[in-house]
Amino acid sequence: MSDTILEVQDLVVDIPVSAGMLHPVQSISFKVDKGETLCIVGESGCGKSLTSLAVMNLLPKSANCTATKLSLDGEDLQSTSERRMSDIRGNKMSMIFQEPMTSLNPAYTIGNQLTEALLRHKKVSQSEARDRAIYLLEKVGITAAASRLTQYPHQLSGGLRQRVMIAMALMCGPEMIIADEPTTALDVTIQAQILHLLADLQKEFNMGMILITHDLGVVSRVADRVAVMYAGQIVETGTGKQVFENPTHPYTQGLLECIPIPGKTERGAHLGSIPGIVPSLVGDLPGCHFADRCRHVMDTCRTGTIDLSPSFEDGHVYRCVQTPEQCAANLKKGAA
Repeated sequence: MSDTILEVQDLVVDIPVSAGMLHPVQSISFKVDKGETLCIVGESGCGKSLTSLAVMNLLPKSANCTATKLSLDGEDLQSTSERRMSDIRGNKMSMIFQEPMTSLNPAYTIGNQLTEALLRHKKVSQSEARDRAIYLLEKVGITAAASRLTQYPHQLSGGLRQRVMIAMALMCGPEMIIADEPTTALDVTIQAQILHLLADLQKEFNMGMILITHDLGVVSRVADRVAVMYAGQIVETGTGKQVFENPTHPYTQGLLECIPIPGKTERGAHLGSIPGIVPSLVGDLPGCHFADRCRHVMDTCRTGTIDLSPSFEDGHVYRCVQTPEQCAANLKKGAA
């Protein structure tokens, strides 16, 4: 039996806008196994969140979503009815959103919102649902869990609200969890606590997890596999070690150069930066999407379709016309 929980092949999202057709997600493919953490990383607007919403079937009605394959534990999510998808969301597959204050309903208590999903999907009594809610609140590090059930979201701090969101996502024991930048609105110390908590819970419950972030420091600590997105495409993917030790795509190399390294980056020294701006994804964009910002651009970069190619190791692929050896040489030149 396969260990793969979620499989996505050639996922495309198109959204009509006043200027034409927006292509925010272009032929995205990945899979997530049991107990595996896939980190999708990239700057704001690259399509990370829309990819997760497409998987959850939460895109706006105006969006057109297609895929060669989109399956959860062998079940085709494209052919399921909305009623069946409603049975899957929150039950077999859950999502933790960016901002808990806008995700939690201010008019209902924490207890009401936690037990609702379990009562909807499982045949349990109100008292059993309450016990499960208390157990998970304690599991995510919330003290006096029973008393929290009667509180409203505005009575909790940002860190506590995010912990409640994690507990809510776990209520039905999902096989797959998607965390969309779950630490964005939190301070640094709370961010670290939440990330450690997610990693511990994922291992304990053997869930597959997609962690969407723009923080490469986070990725280096928790990722089994990494997918780097830029302008609607995956430009590089591999294990965390492959991507961080041998970054091949110029965009990945640029991102890593922007990170200060303790003991190596001198105080007051200029950090790396990637010049230019992200291209518009309205209409067709031939060639490499990173061409206008790449310091190694060639004429062949601006035409045709550039596919993912193997890098140095199995499972490590990148989207560039240059060979892995050329990309490695470019990285050394940049570091010199």
